[in-house]
Amino acid sequence: MVKDEPLTPKAVIFDMDGLMLDTERLAVTMRTKAAKELGWELSEELVLRTIGMDEGSTKKIIVDFCGPEFPYDKTLELMRELIFNQCEKEGISHRPGLLVLLNHLSRLQLPFGIATSTPREIARWKLEKAGILERFSVMACGDEVERGKPAPDIFLLAAKRLGQAPQNCIGFEDSPAGLTALHAAGIPSVYVKDLVEAPEEILRWVWRRCGDLAEAAELFGP
Repeated sequence: MVKDEPLTPKAVIFDMDGLMLDTERLAVTMRTKAAKELGWELSEELVLRTIGMDEGSTKKIIVDFCGPEFPYDKTLELMRELIFNQCEKEGISHRPGLLVLLNHLSRLQLPFGIATSTPREIARWKLEKAGILERFSVMACGDEVERGKPAPDIFLLAAKRLGQAPQNCIGFEDSPAGLTALHAAGIPSVYVKDLVEAPEEILRWVWRRCGDLAEAAELFGP
């Protein structure tokens, strides 16, 4: 693929939280709130370091910082309860341009799937709540791989389920961990920033960068 030409992949792989669904801000808020209710202070800066990572990697970062006495599992349980209650009440919003991009890829008859660090049961609930579960032909979830992002496993699994070699896919990500995973998987990446700016050493791996998902639709031609 030439950088100035329209992308011509055989399949497209999407991250979920922060890329398609506007859920990362809620997760950061509710993780810090859950910790506070249990008598601990978590800084937003610390939680933002975990964006895009699976729970194992997230736990290591937080426990390494706070110490082994930090009640990570109880905090996670309470955080998920707070998120569930909020989303049941207010729903889950799309990131800007999502439906424009999905509809465009459907018109082009390009198959697309999901590679998310979120466990499958929770991912399906989020996608259903957002009204887009049925749009995706395959899913690869955080509880289905041994190593989460920034390891490539989850993207390799998604590509396999789409029936394509990694180099024939395009991956969409919003987080440094996800972009690192795409690079390790050999999948060209499209970066759409949400909460965290990727550092320069990761940006050099990015195939394209877009302001939102509607802009990204233009990459695939008319």
